[in-house]
Order: sequence, then structure tokens, then C-alpha cells
Amino acid sequence: MDRDMPVDHRETTILYIDDDEALGILLRKNLARQGFKVINAIDGKSGLSQLASGGIDVIALDHYLLGETGLDILPVIAEMPDHPPVVYVTGSGDASIAVEALKRGADDYVTKSISTDFVDLLIAALKQSLERARLRREALASQEAMRQARDRAELLLREVNHRVANSLSLVASLVRMQTSLIADPVAVSALQETQMRIHAIGNVHRHLYVNNQVGTVDIDDYLKSLLGELQSSIGDEARPHDIVLVADALQLTTDKVISLGLVVSELVTNAFKYAYPPGAAGEIRVRLSRRDGQMIELLVEDDGTGFDPDAPVKGTGLGTKILNAMAATMGGDLTYDRSSVTGTRARMTFPI
Repeated sequence: MDRDMPVDHRETTILYIDDDEALGILLRKNLARQGFKVINAIDGKSGLSQLASGGIDVIALDHYLLGETGLDILPVIAEMPDHPPVVYVTGSGDASIAVEALKRGADDYVTKSISTDFVDLLIAALKQSLERARLRREALASQEAMRQARDRAELLLREVNHRVANSLSLVASLVRMQTSLIADPVAVSALQETQMRIHAIGNVHRHLYVNNQVGTVDIDDYLKSLLGELQSSIGDEARPHDIVLVADALQLTTDKVISLGLVVSELVTNAFKYAYPPGAAGEIRVRLSRRDGQMIELLVEDDGTGFDPDAPVKGTGLGTKILNAMAATMGGDLTYDRSSVTGTRARMTFPI
């Protein structure tokens, strides 16, 4: 045992449980020279009573006791909260007893003998057990400090998400108010699209706050909420379309979800506006699934009049630029499937 070990044993109290009172007295004298205070107990009942009184730093527990063994007492000690470390003492040459003692909660074991080495070995085992117990306490204290720091950071991040969501809702409301004051239909349409884009971003932060999530978002729940808002805000008598969502239970990082939300908003909005003739009801399907382990596939499709990506853009073309930018940001590839006779199928694949 390293004599320079930084553990101060001058105040260390040992509970020694052994029915051999003569050996107990001998050990008390030898351990006192090492700076230990020893309390003797001749059986399990008196030992547990001493332990319950407190002030015990480490326990030396003999195997053979009157009417019982140390293995009967070990589980009782192990169930006590913050119990001292236990060094098991046995005179048996059967290694299975020592193994069983370790299984039941002993920190170390020493084989009892009549030689002077026994005292030295016991002292070394007691010191090592105390050192391991100190390291465990320090590790637990560090883990608790880290947990508290993490909880504070998560609480702060939740508050940030809450404030961001509220601020974006305020911005969307201001855009809506501005829209109501404009007569130009092109400007009105542009502002409405801007409002929907703001909602798509704000919905991510609102989802993080409401679901107490940090850093990752449940995609299926988020898309369900986002598409519900789009259905309410875009659907009317001229566009009585239904949105059908089929999404795998996946989690993505916040930045990817924001980009994904904008892509879904743009594609669904385009389908609402252009896929079907005015007044005709139609279905818009959104599917999100995992492909090939680390890839995700997004499909947005309808059964409408079809879409030619090479044709001149309708409106300002900002939506197309946003789609391409978000796909690039996600490391994805956005294409349009022309194999179907009717309708439009937009497909985007991107890595998790």
C-alpha cells in the first residue's frame, strides 16, 4: 500500500465484527498505532446496532460468528443508504466464500491467519476500501453537479425556445395585420406565404418547449402539428383539400427540423394553390420514412394537374429558391417524379 496515499486516518473509525474477543483486542491495539479508532462487536446484532448509531467509516466483518456468518449480515449492511465499505475477513481457504462476499456487497476481503501479515493485510485492505469509497463519493458528487448544470441549461434552453416561439408568433401576427391593409393580391399572397414560413419555424421552438425536448424533435408529432396549421390557414371553399400524413417515429436535430418544416410548408402550400382546379377537392399526401439506415425520404404528392419543374415559375419564384436552399442545407436532393400520369410527386432524400 502506498504510504503517501492522501487519506487522513487519524479520525477514521473501524467497526470490527468478530466473536473472537481476544483477536479483537489485539487488532484494536495494532490499528490504534496506525491512527484508527476501533469499535468491537461480537455478533451481527450488536454490530448493526453500532452501525445504526453512526460514526462508522469502514467495517471489518468476520465470516464465522456465533450462530450465523458474515454472509447473513452483508445484505443488511448493503441495503443501508450510504453504508461504509466492508472488508470481509475469513479464515477459510475456500475462495468461493470470498467471491460470495464480494457479490453480496463487500468491497474487499482478507484471509485470517495467525501470522503478523494478517494485520498488515487488513490495514492495507481497510485503507484501499476507504480510498475507493472516497473516490466513489467524489464521482457521485461530480455527477450530481453535472446533472444540476445540465438541468439548469435545459431549463434555460426551454425558456429560450419559449421566447423565440412567442416572438415569432408576434412577427406572424404583425405580418397578418399588414396583409389586411394591402389590396394588391400579389403582395397579399407573398405576405401570406411569409406568415406561413414564420409559423413553420416558430412551430419547431414551440414543439421543443411544450414537449420539454432539448436539441432534437419528434418528427411525426411536429409534422402533424405543422400540417394541421397549414390545413386551417390555407384550406377554404376554393381549396377544400385534405392532408394525409404518414411518418415514421424519428428524431432529428433542431436545425434539420427547421429546414424540413420549411420544405414541407412550401411543397404543401404549392399543392394547395396549384394542384387542383378551384373548388375541386383533392388529397395531398406527406410521407416521411427512413431509408437505407442513415437516410430519410420525404414525399409530398397529389393527384392534381401535374407540375413541370422546367416550366416558368409561378409567382415570384421565392418558394423554389427556398426549397433548393433548404435541401442544400440538409445535404439533401430534391427531385420531381414524372413517372406518374397525373399529379405531382416531390421527393427529397437527406442524411439523418
